[in-house]
Amino acid sequence: MHSFQRCIAPLCRATFDISEVLTGCPDCGNLLDIDYEWDKLPVPRSLREYELRWASRRNPLDFSGVWRFRDLLPFAPDKEIVTIGEGQTILQSSPKVGKYVGMNPGGLFLQYEGLNPSGSFKDNGMAAASTHARMTGAKVAACASTGNTSASLAIYASTAQLFRVVVFVGSGKIAYGKLSQALDYDAQTLQILGDFDDALERVREVAGERGIYLCNSVNPFRLEGQKTIMYRVLESLNWQVPDWIVVPGGNLGNSSAFGKAFAELKQLGLIDRIPRLAVINAAGANTLYQLYEQQGIRWDGGMSDDGAIESFFAAMDRDKRKASTLASAIEINRPVNLKKCLRALDTCDGVVRQVTDQEILDAKAQVGAGGFGCEPASAASVAGAKKLRAEGVIAPSDRVVCILTGHQLKDPDATVAYHSGNAELFAEKLGSRGVETAAYANSPIVVENNLQKIIDVLKS
Repeated sequence: MHSFQRCIAPLCRATFDISEVLTGCPDCGNLLDIDYEWDKLPVPRSLREYELRWASRRNPLDFSGVWRFRDLLPFAPDKEIVTIGEGQTILQSSPKVGKYVGMNPGGLFLQYEGLNPSGSFKDNGMAAASTHARMTGAKVAACASTGNTSASLAIYASTAQLFRVVVFVGSGKIAYGKLSQALDYDAQTLQILGDFDDALERVREVAGERGIYLCNSVNPFRLEGQKTIMYRVLESLNWQVPDWIVVPGGNLGNSSAFGKAFAELKQLGLIDRIPRLAVINAAGANTLYQLYEQQGIRWDGGMSDDGAIESFFAAMDRDKRKASTLASAIEINRPVNLKKCLRALDTCDGVVRQVTDQEILDAKAQVGAGGFGCEPASAASVAGAKKLRAEGVIAPSDRVVCILTGHQLKDPDATVAYHSGNAELFAEKLGSRGVETAAYANSPIVVENNLQKIIDVLKS
């Protein structure tokens, strides 16, 4: 195997065998990449070669929207690969959402990751992490989660009968649609009295103490699987590179993976240019926005200002600032992939924006009316694209791909409250988060149980 783990810090660059279970560099503590000796591997001459694998899709690896691209994440022998049919997703032009954002007709596309087995993008990464867990003989796997990671890890463990799963969640910080999945898929669930950041800190300690395989996005194999979202976007666009990729920013695993994907494709000569990247924070969980746009923190060849970053987090702890947003999947104050995301923003000439919960829910309603239901965090990408278009950063003639990270039914409470027309329900669920209006509400109409009354309503 011509693959290995490498520290991302330019002054370290230590390498480790692929068989080791690591969530950070033992030498300096920085994050790890999965890296490859590409000159010793069979790399395709053209991305179009992947279209041929549809002819052999009865092979589970070629059916998978992750593993049919296994030449571009070649760390596992075929016999070890875990798949449950992930990656059967769709990229679709959305005229209604495009008009809302301010794009020319045919210029805006939605990449809908809610079609994955557990209903979110996490299955792309979990297919890769589960594969590595199998390769290392893991018996127990764990994660901290706002919901989607736990659902994904649990469905892989239960479907493939791989290992026992322990899920750490923060108290009151998980949507029932997601929690129900972890419970139903037989994961042991521990509810920590704290938020996601607390849960992640504890699960990393427990995993290190007990030798448990950790499946959060600090695991570099997770991000290898998430690269394939971009391969499928390119495939759907007939292998043409879009102008923009717009993605919600929580723990920053997706943005980090996307940057790595495009850097590798360019290095291998499989694309001739790299799209721009926009990472969208919720205003109530805007660490990346504050550091990147307000303080000017950059990757700087891997020499980012660690002192300024640490001072930011120290002030956050001192002031006891906690993340707060209806977009629970990105309700994260301490994104573990911050440095990798800074690298991705550098690679992709990226920008960062923040959007309010009001903007997120309005965009979510437009996404739904355009044919795709999504969870609130997903709609941050559309709200962010609209903001960038209004600023003139995105041109109306650009071709823009917004990533919809999770299915609508992951968090139905916010949807029902927004559309219900029930002022009391709206105030209870949304008003406390600063959402004042439901400009695009599709409220149910109450009508008497009478034929003529129903017909009269239908005429109006």
